[in-house]
Amino acid sequence: MPQSINCRVGCPESEAPNTETRAWSESRKMEAMPSRCLFLLFLSTCKLSLEVVAEVQESSDGPGAQEPMRLTDVQAAMEFIAAAEVAVIGFFQDSEVPAVSLIHSVVQNFQDVSFGISTASEVLAHYNITGNTISLFRLVDNKQLDLKGEDFESMDATKLSRFIESNNLRLVTEYNAITAIGLFNSMIPIHLLLIMNKASSEFEENLHRFQEAAKLFQGRILFILVDSGVKQNEKAISFFKLKMAELPALAIYQTLDDKWDTLPITEVLVEQVQNFCDGFLKGKGLRQNHEAEEKTSKVEL
Repeated sequence: MPQSINCRVGCPESEAPNTETRAWSESRKMEAMPSRCLFLLFLSTCKLSLEVVAEVQESSDGPGAQEPMRLTDVQAAMEFIAAAEVAVIGFFQDSEVPAVSLIHSVVQNFQDVSFGISTASEVLAHYNITGNTISLFRLVDNKQLDLKGEDFESMDATKLSRFIESNNLRLVTEYNAITAIGLFNSMIPIHLLLIMNKASSEFEENLHRFQEAAKLFQGRILFILVDSGVKQNEKAISFFKLKMAELPALAIYQTLDDKWDTLPITEVLVEQVQNFCDGFLKGKGLRQNHEAEEKTSKVEL
């Protein structure tokens, strides 16, 4: 069962997405900031669109229209959650609560998220729900994030949308200023970035292989896409000391101690990604390996 945590609606001012000017006016304070803030500050100017990477449930009204699924028993709820990368379920003790209409009001804005509603007491008990709650279930880190209590009572369509947007992390998350909040709050401290131009003819094929590799490290590494064709992302690229001529590239980063490594590539290969991640997890990044090779070569000379 996913681990349940209470998630506040929105975020503190220090975590909220800033404008490019504000973010980079604070860049000189980086050394005093927590490690996890450092990388996010470099990325806070990214403004990427969200990628639809999962099928959505469509109602009989026609393509593109989806309605929350009624979940009447535990088995149905479990299957519903297991089938989606991100699922949002309203657990209500009474089907007439105002939050039901709130879910209906935002569902069309998130075509890559599956929505459900349950008023069955056995379902609420199974997910440790004791009062009206809206929960977001995430496959990538097996999390259950709950809006309940005061957060639930003060919720409106804007706050609900922000809660979903900021926590909409997937097997491969396309970075933007909103998903940065979810990345920052995730308990997974290692991030692997694919820095590549989405306009390139090889992008879709490489993205597919990147997604396949992400499945191998689910729960251990967050896989992130950064579009090198977006000018604002040049600052994120420069963080890893990469030149545009070295792209596409993989960049791996550990938020706890700012360790990072890069690997310029010509294409994404699952085995190559696996070896790169395994080496970093073992504490021997390619950068260290290259330095060791250079020292050995100098000794031999």
